[in-house]
Amino acid sequence: MPLHTYRCTACEAIFETLVRGDDVPACPSCASTALERQVGTLAPDAKSKSIIREGRAQAMKEGHFSNYSKAERAKVK
Repeated sequence: MPLHTYRCTACEAIFETLVRGDDVPACPSCASTALERQVGTLAPDAKSKSIIREGRAQAMKEGHFSNYSKAERAKVK
C-alpha cells in the first residue's frame, strides 16, 4: 500500500494517506474527493549519522537506551 500526499481543492488541506488499489481517498477535513496528488517527500536514510545521533539523544532524555545495540548499551551504562 503506497503512501500518497494529496491537496484538497475544496479546502486546500494537505495530507498523506495510504491508498489501496482502486480506492478513492477523501479529505480528512471536509470529506471531499476532489484531490490533487502531490509529490511526496522521501524518508531519509535511517543509517545517517545525524539521524542516529538525534535518536540516541532523544532516547537518553527519555531515560531508555532503545537506540543502542546490546554491545553499545554495556558501554553507556
